[in-house]
Amino acid sequence: MRIKFSETEIIDLLWAWAALTFAFAVLLGGGIGSGFFMFLIISGLTIGLAFILHEMAHKFVAQRYGCWAEFRKWNFGLILAVMMSFLGFIFAAPGAVMISGMVSREQNGKISAAGPLTNIALAALFLLAKIFLLPQITGEAFFFVGLIVHVGLIANAFLAVFNLLPIPPLDGSKIMPWSFSLWLGIMVLAGFLVVIGYNSLRAFLS
Repeated sequence: MRIKFSETEIIDLLWAWAALTFAFAVLLGGGIGSGFFMFLIISGLTIGLAFILHEMAHKFVAQRYGCWAEFRKWNFGLILAVMMSFLGFIFAAPGAVMISGMVSREQNGKISAAGPLTNIALAALFLLAKIFLLPQITGEAFFFVGLIVHVGLIANAFLAVFNLLPIPPLDGSKIMPWSFSLWLGIMVLAGFLVVIGYNSLRAFLS
């Protein structure tokens, strides 16, 4: 089935990506100051991309099952994320994929699982980059590439864990009723990647 995007959806995706990128760049850089542009790039390539691909995974699977599925931004959530970033923490609720159509419990579970599984796959790719790519980088580029790799790893792993919580409307609340064993396996894997990412980032910055 051909993937469909409306003009409204594309604009909403760009707004969400831009707001998240800016907010987390402020958080990572401790404000807007020296090095902010570097953190803007890092945030956009890691956290912003992690969120967008998570939502697109939901959309693609839902459309595969014949549903109408489009992302819609939540303006209050985007504004709140940007404002909170200047206080040193963020609660990000930038929007979600709206889905309409008849699906079974299994199909709904698969639509919901697509997002966290995408983040787990991305976290695994960043982990492989840490193991095989980062040791090949030397000079001034090492710190920049290292931050991208480590932030990408932990951001994707944490996003997967958070969305797997069995609390409505999070993905876990729809995966668990369909397949508890799958939910548990994904949660354990995502949690394992969070631990690896956290310890790896601490070691890298020390």
